[in-house]
Amino acid sequence: MNKDILEGKWKQFKGSAQKNWGKLTDDDLDEIAGNQKRLAGKIQERYGYAKDKAEKEAEEWRKSLKE
Repeated sequence: MNKDILEGKWKQFKGSAQKNWGKLTDDDLDEIAGNQKRLAGKIQERYGYAKDKAEKEAEEWRKSLKE
C-alpha cells in the first residue's frame, strides 16, 4: 500500500495501528491522520524507540496492509 492510500483510508486502518501499538491513544491516531512520518514519531515518543526503529516498524506495518 502506498502512502497516499494510507492517508486516504486512515479511518479504516486506525484499528490495526492501535492493535499494533496499544500505547497510541485515539487522540494520537487522529493527529497522525495517516501520515507515516507522524506515526513513526508517535511510536518513537510512546515507546522510547530510536528514530530508525520507529520508522522501520511504521514502514513494515504500512506494507503489510491490504488495500
